[in-house]
Amino acid sequence: MSDNKRNISVSIILPTYNRAGLLPRAIDSVMRQSYKDWELIIVDDASTDETPEIIKKWAETDYRITVITNVVNQYPDLPKNLNKGLAIAKGKYIARLDDDDYWIDSQKLEKQVDFLEKNKEYVIVGTGMIVIDEKGEELYRYLKNREDVDIRKKALFANPFSHTTVLFRADAARLVGGYSNWDFAEDWDLWLKLGRKGKFYNVPEYSTAYLSAGQNNSYKYQRRQAQTILKFITVHRKEYPYFYFAFMLNVGQLIFSLFPEGIRRNLHNFLSSIKRKI
Repeated sequence: MSDNKRNISVSIILPTYNRAGLLPRAIDSVMRQSYKDWELIIVDDASTDETPEIIKKWAETDYRITVITNVVNQYPDLPKNLNKGLAIAKGKYIARLDDDDYWIDSQKLEKQVDFLEKNKEYVIVGTGMIVIDEKGEELYRYLKNREDVDIRKKALFANPFSHTTVLFRADAARLVGGYSNWDFAEDWDLWLKLGRKGKFYNVPEYSTAYLSAGQNNSYKYQRRQAQTILKFITVHRKEYPYFYFAFMLNVGQLIFSLFPEGIRRNLHNFLSSIKRKI
C-alpha cells in the first residue's frame, strides 16, 4: 500500500552526507529487519559524491523509502535535519540510524515495538552497542543502565541512550518540541526532555554496530561539544539528580578537549571504554 495516509508503526530517520561507501550497509540492515511495518526517511545533506544516486536506486525499489534533499549542506546543524524527518514521519514510533552505523540484530525493531506496546508508561527504549573499526572488527562493546531509576540517576553524567539504538514515541517527541537547536549532543538533550513524559528503559542486548574511525568529525568539534553539554545539563539540573557531580565530570571532558588532537584520538577508545564501565 503506497498511500501516504496509510498507518505506519515505525519511522526511521537516517541523515547522510557523502557516505556512498557506507550508506548501503546501513540501509540493508533496515531491510533485514524482521519487523516490516516501517518507513525510512533519508535526509541527504547536499551530498556531492554518489550518495544521491545510491539513495535514488533504493527509493525506486521500495516505496517505504522517502528522500529529503538539502540544497545546501547544514553540518553541524544536525537537529534541523532530524526535525525535518520528524515533521513528515507518519510512524507511531521513531527510530534513528546513522549512515555509518548499522543494525546487527534483525529483530531490533520487533523487540522494541513489542516492549513499548506492552509498557505504555515508557517513552523510549534503547539497547547496547558494539563499537567497530573501519575493518569491521570489534573495539569494545557496552550496555547502558537498564532500569528507569538507574538511568535517571546518571542521566546528567553521560548520554543515557545510544542514538542509533533507540525507539521512542513520536507524539511525546513532538510534545517536547523535537530536537532542540544545540550544535551537538542533540539526542542527549531530547532524552532529558522525554523523561518528563514517561519512563526510560534499555534492553540488555546489542543491536547496533557503531563505526569509530577517521570519517567521524567528533575530534574537530570536541571542545564545542563539551561546552554544549555543560549548557544543556544546566538547563535540566532541576529534573535529574547529582547535577553538581555531573557538571564537574563534564568540566573534565572540556579540559580533555583542550589537549592536542593526536593525544585525544589515541586516548579516546581507552577512556571511552573506562567511562562506559563506570
